[in-house]
Amino acid sequence: MIRSHVLICGGTGCTSSGSVAIREKLAEELKVMGLEDEVKIVQTGCFGLCALGPIMIVYPEGTFYSRVTIDDVHEIVEEHLLKGRRVERLVYNEKADAQEAHAEEHSSLNDTAFYKKQKRIALRNCGVINPENIDEYIGRDGYFALAKVLKEMTPDDVVNTILASGLRGRGGAGFPTGKKWQLAKDLVKDGGQKYVACNADEGDPGAFMDRSVLEGDPHAVLEAMAIAGYAIGASQGFIYVRAEYPIAIHRLEIAIKQAREYGLLGKDIFGTGFDFDIELRFGAGAFVCGEETALMTSIEGNRGEPRPRPPFPAVKGLFDRPTVLNNVETYANICQIILNGPEWFQSMGTEKSKGTKVFALGGKIVNTGLVEVPMGTTLREVVEEIGGGIPNGKKFKAAQTGGPSGGCIPASLIDTPIDYDSLLEIGSMMGSGGLIVMDESTCMVDIARFFLDFTVEESCGKCTPCRIGTKRLLELLDKIIAGNGEMEDIDKLEELCYHIKSTALCGLGQTAPNPVLSTLRYFRDEYVAHVRDKKCPAGVCKNLMQFEIIADKCKGCTACARVCPVGAISGSVKNPHVIDVTKCVKCGACIEKCKFGAIIKK
Repeated sequence: MIRSHVLICGGTGCTSSGSVAIREKLAEELKVMGLEDEVKIVQTGCFGLCALGPIMIVYPEGTFYSRVTIDDVHEIVEEHLLKGRRVERLVYNEKADAQEAHAEEHSSLNDTAFYKKQKRIALRNCGVINPENIDEYIGRDGYFALAKVLKEMTPDDVVNTILASGLRGRGGAGFPTGKKWQLAKDLVKDGGQKYVACNADEGDPGAFMDRSVLEGDPHAVLEAMAIAGYAIGASQGFIYVRAEYPIAIHRLEIAIKQAREYGLLGKDIFGTGFDFDIELRFGAGAFVCGEETALMTSIEGNRGEPRPRPPFPAVKGLFDRPTVLNNVETYANICQIILNGPEWFQSMGTEKSKGTKVFALGGKIVNTGLVEVPMGTTLREVVEEIGGGIPNGKKFKAAQTGGPSGGCIPASLIDTPIDYDSLLEIGSMMGSGGLIVMDESTCMVDIARFFLDFTVEESCGKCTPCRIGTKRLLELLDKIIAGNGEMEDIDKLEELCYHIKSTALCGLGQTAPNPVLSTLRYFRDEYVAHVRDKKCPAGVCKNLMQFEIIADKCKGCTACARVCPVGAISGSVKNPHVIDVTKCVKCGACIEKCKFGAIIKK
């Protein structure tokens, strides 16, 4: 008889940290101790708190072990699973540095500040069930929504429910999901094929929301796509997932096979005469294929390039047929809306942004990981409470939302509510959900250049504004960072940004200037410092900084001279040293080696 369940994260983050080996070692130790029939190992998706991985949770106690290593497994089995005594040194305690803190304060995942303000809908099953076992999904009301739709609701009922919920697309643009479905449902009365597609081509730097949903709860997406198929009159679905997501692909393949075996995909689902099946299509990692028309072009077997709109995909999409395309997170909300009703979903969020939003929280933040919060939660709450603040005692400087298509939010606007309209008002956007936190050591000109460099590399080249315009923007930024900028270059940057935004063919080009525009709006002084003063205030841009040894602090230990790779530091033992700026390559090795704080960047 099973008396304990041990949940081990099987998401990409923990897998890369060795969770597979830990799981295998755990199985071996349980067998040695004769506990294999009493303790069940459950491989789950991502728990969300990626900074603490690999994570292991033991039920029914709910004991939350963090940063588990393979060497810890024997102790956990012997002490906790055999003798019933928790291994206190491994129990997560977010206040471990405070003398008054006790490990038992945070023995459960939900007790942590990271989770207290979260509301998990799209992530409700991630870290809870084995994503490779359909029975566990069904045990959490899986496929109940599909049964309800097919047995009790008409297609109009389904569309009206999604409309009433206020759900907006979570892929970036925020278009009302119900309107998209309604448009596709009302078109084509000739009985021709319609399609349902899922955008799982997550390409933003630092974004891993959709990947984690697919790895932790793939059936939620399959079920929602079948519901969409019923609503619009489609019998075929496609999931476009990038080939760089091997774990997500593996679990999707298992989930599709299991759903077919259970009669939940395929012919005559639930004996209602409704047919619907799903196929996978793999993307090669082109960022532009996250744009809906380019994605569909790629599914059709062609080079992924965007098409002019209108006509929109709901009118003329895959193979020139009406197509509903939503991203993974959008679909992950559908079943819960059907089961709980649109009023339940509307009760969360703001007036125009209902429900929750999943963010991949990364950058200069203590708690990196997946976060799902009600719309309207402030950036401060996410950064300081859920994220645990900025490490190493540094100050929050900015947050980038929306990836290369978004903008930077300065510290002065940290109390901005996170919803579609509030972010647009301050020059950013929701995007798919990447949230990169930056501290005072970040150069905002360099950040703008980083995102623009990514966009230039990923442009498909179909339209001139994106192909040529973004390259000119990048050249201007390179010129400024190299210390060769002129004041008129800042005006040129701004003017060119607006031209590209108004003339590019697709969303990639139209939003490419956003990181530049937002940093110009809120951090213009840094651009001026780079151009006029020839200095990088953050000390990041190498061509604009110099290293100097403070004579009063230098002890003449020669450590800096010994590590300098180009021999730019000279001086005798026990006497102050000096740096030859003409030789210095600004590698920073001397600063790292100096124990007296005698070397500064200026």
